[in-house]
Amino acid sequence: MSDQGIGSWPYRRARLDPTRIALRQGDRSVTYRRLADRVDRLAGALAARGVRHGDRIAHLGWNRPEALELFFAAGRLGALFVPVSPRLAPAEVTRLLRDCAPAALVHDAEQARAVAETCAGMGLVAGPAEQEAMTGEEARPPGRSVTLDDPAVVLYTSGTTGRPKGAVLTHGNLLFNTLNQLAHVDVLSTDTALCVAPLFHATGLGQASLPTLFKGGTVIVDRFRPGPALRTIAERRVTCFSAVPTMLRMLHEHPDFGRTDLSSLRYVIYGGSPAPEQTVRAWQRRGVTLLQGYGMTEAAPGVTLATPDGAAARPLSAGPVHFFSDIRVDGTAPDGSGELLVRGPNVFAGYWRRPAETAEVLDDGWLRSGDIVRAGPDGWVEVRGRIKDLIISGGENVHPAEVEAAIDALDGVRESAVVGVPDERWGEVGVAHVVPVHPGAVTEEQVLAALRRRIAAFKIPRRVLIRHSLPRTASGKVVKSALESTGAAPTSPQPGPQPVA
Repeated sequence: MSDQGIGSWPYRRARLDPTRIALRQGDRSVTYRRLADRVDRLAGALAARGVRHGDRIAHLGWNRPEALELFFAAGRLGALFVPVSPRLAPAEVTRLLRDCAPAALVHDAEQARAVAETCAGMGLVAGPAEQEAMTGEEARPPGRSVTLDDPAVVLYTSGTTGRPKGAVLTHGNLLFNTLNQLAHVDVLSTDTALCVAPLFHATGLGQASLPTLFKGGTVIVDRFRPGPALRTIAERRVTCFSAVPTMLRMLHEHPDFGRTDLSSLRYVIYGGSPAPEQTVRAWQRRGVTLLQGYGMTEAAPGVTLATPDGAAARPLSAGPVHFFSDIRVDGTAPDGSGELLVRGPNVFAGYWRRPAETAEVLDDGWLRSGDIVRAGPDGWVEVRGRIKDLIISGGENVHPAEVEAAIDALDGVRESAVVGVPDERWGEVGVAHVVPVHPGAVTEEQVLAALRRRIAAFKIPRRVLIRHSLPRTASGKVVKSALESTGAAPTSPQPGPQPVA
């Protein structure tokens, strides 16, 4: 029997570096030798309880070393690991579990009540104590062939465009995403990566965590809280972490940011959406290299990633295409922008039990992203936004991401989101939802006046609505559909887009 899958990584790494620290949380640490042993015992115990090749093993909880142990144990069995966000409401958890029909569910202690409400009638349900007991059993995993083509995880998309779908990633998808990242940045066996991006999203699992474990470094696993994260970076000499822009903003706005020792950080990978310019500049002023990447769950997730040599000069670019990936841009816009399509060994196998929806996004091996990008002559990619977010106003294409970047660069603005609303004269116009750094820091009139000096008239939003916050998914993405029904623009002819010549 041959195990080429992700589940074999702990014992393969233990053959090379048995005494290195693989996982850490607080004062607890696990060496690679110990990790390999715990993973095998847990896999054996799950097999003894009836979990088979191709079954699903769900995890409902926050970032903990035990979650990664369960992930690797599922891989050893050829089962599919299904991380479920504890931020979801019980009804949402129920829908996801019914969709994937897991043979086993493991949960955090604080999720016990939610499990009792949502998992009645399920087979194997285990809390932390039960998982630890299984990890201590003498059972060993049966010899099963696991190939790179076998499915490894089901990651549910965040659902900004509808109900979440389960993206099936194979062992090969995860491996090639790891190799892609190693080709862009120098991941070292001496690295200490901080895993605070949720493991129930592709960023937490695929960016920084798996590449560091592949190379034999240490991964500190914890739930994201700005203050403790900053202390961990300083005290544990963290060398890298991955994040979404919201996390970067919360860290740099924390009172301890300016006095925290960040000198150990070699790079930070971020994605999910472009970060506000003031957030990027705040990290750059502290000497930290930010590497923006573009990705999607269906690509495991990386498609492009900035390289350290070019990131400082182009802080808002998502970088060149990954080593083993290829892209094409479908579109006829004058600036060369269009929909991004990606092909490569990191592209997913399809949506769980949704062949029709899989066929909609896979076009002869090319994955349609639904995102608008522009690839410059140097190959660096600029993300303009989603196709469904595109505003066509008076015949002109308005990319919300471009307008948001202009707004976010203004003094007094924390963040913004621009959405299109119907307009009798222009078809659509933009409405900007703006969050100030503090109440009264910026007004609608100030934003509009500043934009008149920065972008073309047809791109300027018809209205600016000042808000306390923006609605977000569990992964930090703005839910624009929740904004589209608020603040509809008036139909008066000014101020707004100008007629097309």
